[in-house]
Amino acid sequence: MDLQAAADVTLLPRLTEGGPAFEGRIRERPEDFRVVEVPAYLPSGEGDHLFVRFEKTGLDTPEAVKRLAAALEVDPRQAGWAGLKDRHAITEQWASFLFADPAKLEGLELEGIRVLEAKRHGNKLRTGHLAGNRFALRVAGVDPEALPVVEARMERLAREGVPHYFGAQRFGRGGQNLTLAGRWLLEGGRAPRKPFHRKLQVSALQSAMFNALLAARLRDGLFAAAVDGDLMQKEETGGMFVSHDEADDARVKAFEISPTGPMFGAKMRWPETDARAREEATLAAFGLDPEALGRFKKVGPGTRRPYRVRPTEPEVRAADDGLHLAFGLPSGAYATVVLRELLHSDPT
Repeated sequence: MDLQAAADVTLLPRLTEGGPAFEGRIRERPEDFRVVEVPAYLPSGEGDHLFVRFEKTGLDTPEAVKRLAAALEVDPRQAGWAGLKDRHAITEQWASFLFADPAKLEGLELEGIRVLEAKRHGNKLRTGHLAGNRFALRVAGVDPEALPVVEARMERLAREGVPHYFGAQRFGRGGQNLTLAGRWLLEGGRAPRKPFHRKLQVSALQSAMFNALLAARLRDGLFAAAVDGDLMQKEETGGMFVSHDEADDARVKAFEISPTGPMFGAKMRWPETDARAREEATLAAFGLDPEALGRFKKVGPGTRRPYRVRPTEPEVRAADDGLHLAFGLPSGAYATVVLRELLHSDPT
C-alpha cells in the first residue's frame, strides 16, 4: 500500500462528480473560517469543574487552554475539551478546569482569547462530548457563475449526505503522521515514546483505511446502498444492527439508516458476510490482519463510523467578496470535505 497516496485526499472520489470545478481561497483572514461548537450538554451549575466557553483567534485549542489554565492558576493537565479547533480561524468552544475560581476570569484580557461565560459542572469535559459544529465560511475568488451550481450540489448533500471522509489535517503535513505510523505498525519500527504520538499515528492509519473503504463504496455505486452484512446505524437513535435484509436498501436510500465503516481495532465490532470481506481485504491491502490489531489496542481499540453525514441548515450566498457558506456538521466531520464536494477543487 502506498501510504503517501492513501494520505492524499485530493484523490478521493466525490459524490457530486461531474460538472464544472471552481477555484477559490479560504482562510485569507481568520474571520473567513468561523466555527462554533455545539455542546452535547450544558454545565449544570454545580461541581468541581469550571466549564468555560471562549472564543479564540490564531491559537490552537491546547495553547488556548494552557493560557486559560495559567490565568485561573490551575493545572492545565487536569483541563479537558470536547474537540480540537483550528488555529487559522475564529472558533468558539468549551473547556473544563478542575477546582478553578470563576472570579479570576472577571476582566481577564488574554491575547487571542475572549471568555464568553463560565459555569460549574460535575464532570470533566472529554473528547467527543459535543453534538457537532456550526461553520460559516467565505471562499474568495470564486467565479460568480458558481452560485447556482453550488446551491444544487448543497441541496444534494443535504438530501443524500456527504461522504464522511477524514480531511487532510488528519494525516499531518505531507502525510507525515501516516508515514510514521507505517514505519512503526507496518514495518516493525520502534513505537513513539509519548502516548499522544502513538495515538496520533494509530488514528492516521485507521483514518486512511476508513477513507479507502468509503472511496471504494463510491466507486462501486454503494454509497447509498446496503451491502449484505453491513453494520448499520439508525439515524434517529444511533443504535446499530447487522443487515441481511434486502429491504434495508430502501431504508438506506430514505436515510433512515446508514452503513458504517471501521476504525479498525481489536475491540471493534465487525460486520458480517460480504461487508466483512470488503473490510478484511482493505486491512490486508494495508499489510494488517485482525490479529495484528492487538498491537495498538491500548491507544486505538477501534470503533465504527458512519459512511455519510448530512449538513444541517445549509446556506449558500454570493457577495462581492466571494462565496459565503454556512452549515452544521456532527462531531468528527470536516468542513473541508463539504467544500471539495461543492467546488470540485481543494481550496487553498
